[in-house]
Amino acid sequence: MLFRSTGLGKTELKAKVTGVVRQGDYLILQVDTLEPVRWKIRAGISLPDMWVVIKSMMKPSNLKIMLSNKWTKEAEHPGEF
Repeated sequence: MLFRSTGLGKTELKAKVTGVVRQGDYLILQVDTLEPVRWKIRAGISLPDMWVVIKSMMKPSNLKIMLSNKWTKEAEHPGEF
């Protein structure tokens, strides 16, 4: 997983998801950054946010990658995002 932040300029953070836990009406996405710094990031995802993610995943172009055989390959860099 890659992260970019306007507060960090062009710095990219490499990270991995370490868990998802329910806390009240939120799902808490737990992420550990690996490079260039080691941070623990948490994102609270509400039901309206989850709906946006689910609808986006159902688009044909996104379904195509989820149903592909690329699960074991290292992802190619997406370029500027």
